Amino acid sequence: MSRLVIVVEKASDWGSYFPSENVVAAQDYLKEAIGKDDERVQVINLCRSYKYLGVGYYVSLLAEARGHKVIPSVRTINDLRKRALYGLDIEDLNQKLSNFLPAGGRDTTDLGVLVYFGETSYPALVDLARQVFETFPCPILRLEFEREKVWQISAIKPAGLHTLADPQEDSFAEALNKFSKKLWRKPRARRQFRYDIAMLADPNEAMPPSNKRALKSFIEAGKEIAIEVETIGKNDYSSLAEYDGLFIRETTALDNHTYRFANKAEKEGMVVIDDPGSILKCTNKIYLHDLLRSRKLPTPKTEILYRDNGKRLEELPDLLGFPIVLKIPDGSFSRGIVKVETPEQLKTAVENLFQHTALVLAQEFLFTEFDWRIGVLDGEALYACQYFMSRGHWQIYNHGANATQKSGGFKTLPVRNAPSEIVKLALKATAPIGDGLYGVDLKQVGNRSVVIEVNDNPSIDAGVEDAYLGEDLYRRIMEEFLRRMERKRLGIKD
Repeated sequence: MSRLVIVVEKASDWGSYFPSENVVAAQDYLKEAIGKDDERVQVINLCRSYKYLGVGYYVSLLAEARGHKVIPSVRTINDLRKRALYGLDIEDLNQKLSNFLPAGGRDTTDLGVLVYFGETSYPALVDLARQVFETFPCPILRLEFEREKVWQISAIKPAGLHTLADPQEDSFAEALNKFSKKLWRKPRARRQFRYDIAMLADPNEAMPPSNKRALKSFIEAGKEIAIEVETIGKNDYSSLAEYDGLFIRETTALDNHTYRFANKAEKEGMVVIDDPGSILKCTNKIYLHDLLRSRKLPTPKTEILYRDNGKRLEELPDLLGFPIVLKIPDGSFSRGIVKVETPEQLKTAVENLFQHTALVLAQEFLFTEFDWRIGVLDGEALYACQYFMSRGHWQIYNHGANATQKSGGFKTLPVRNAPSEIVKLALKATAPIGDGLYGVDLKQVGNRSVVIEVNDNPSIDAGVEDAYLGEDLYRRIMEEFLRRMERKRLGIKD
C-alpha cells in the first residue's frame, strides 16, 4: 500500500490548509525514515528552496536513498539549475502567448505564470504547462517569458508554497488534490507480484501495434510469472516512475509522447522495450539506411534526395530505373510511401513530400508477393511471418480511400521453416541497433535477399504473429522483462 508524505520546511507554510497526518516537517523527515519496509512511500517535497546542499535538496536526496518516490527528484533539481529546455515543443510559443496577452505594449515585455503539478488556469498555455511538468516534475514552477520582437521562455524556476497569495493557494490545493488522486488512485497488492510493468497503449489508435486481445494476453502472461502488467496512457507520464518496467504498445515517433516515456523510463533505471536508442535508430528511415549501409548489409538500391537539388532528381531514373519508391523518413504502416512510374509523377510526388521533410528516400522497386517479417528479441529470432500485398495493390497496407481491402493476408510459421539466409540477415540487421524487440522486414527476389527496414515496437496482434507460438509468444516477452528486471535488482550489467 502507498503512503503519501508531504514535506514542508516550516509548519506555517501549511497554515492555510487543513491539518493532515500526511504533512511532515522537513527536519522530522530528515531525522528518521518514514514508512514500513514493505510500504511504498510517495513524497511531495514542498520545501522553500531546492538549492544545492540546502534543506529541500537533502529531503529529495534522502528520499531517493530510502527508496521513496519523490517529486522533485534530485535529477529534476539539477536539471532546473541548468535551465535546460530539452524536449519542450516551443515552436508555436510566440503565437500562443500573443493570443494569450492583450494586443499592444512595448517591444520587450516580461511575464510570469505559475504552474501547479502541470496545471494552469490559462487554456492557451495548458499544453505548455503539461510539457514543462513532464520535463521537470516539480510541484510549483514559475515560467518566465520575455519578448524581444517574439516571445520566448527566459526561465523555469521552482517556487515555494510560502510565496503564494490567497487565490494561488486555492489553485495549488485543487492541483495537489487532483495530482495525488491520480498518482495514488488505488493501492496495489504489491506482495502479489514481484514486479510491475506499465504497458503504454492508446485505445483510440487506428492502427496500433497490438490489438485488444494481444494486450490482454500480455497481461495474462505477466500474471503467470508474478508480474503485474497495467495499461497506461499518455496522461500517466507523472506516475511512470512507480513501475519497474515500460512496454510500449503504441506506434512510436521521436516527436511525440512515446519517445518521452521511453527516455524517462531509461533515466529512471527502468527496463524499457523499446528503449529510446532503438526508437531513434528505427523510426527514421534515413538514419536506418545509413546504419545498415555502414554494416554492409544488403538493401534495395537507394538514393537520398535533398530539397532544391534538381540535378539529382533528373539523374534518379538512370540510377534506379522506374518504378521508383519514395519514402518520407518517419512513415509507418506503409504511410508516407509513394510509387512513381514516370518523370512527371516523380516530380509531383517529390514536391509534395518535400512539404513535410527536408530529405526523401528513393529506392528501386522490388515486387514480391509477400514481405518477410522476422521478430527478434534480445538477439534471437522469435517468430516468422509472411505479409502478403493488399489485393490489387503493391503494398501490404492500402490507405487509399477507395480500397476494398486495407491489408493483405499473412502466414505465420516456425522460425526454423523460414529461409536460413532471411533469418540470419534479420539478426545481422538488429545487431547494431540493440537488444530490444524488433520486427525486420525483408524481401527475397530470386537469390537476392535485402533488408527493407527494421521496426522498433513491431506488430504483435492476436491471431497473426501469435498464430504459431500462441500464448507462448507473450510469455517469452514477459520472461525477458523478468530476466532484465532481476538483473537490475541484483546489480548485474549486461
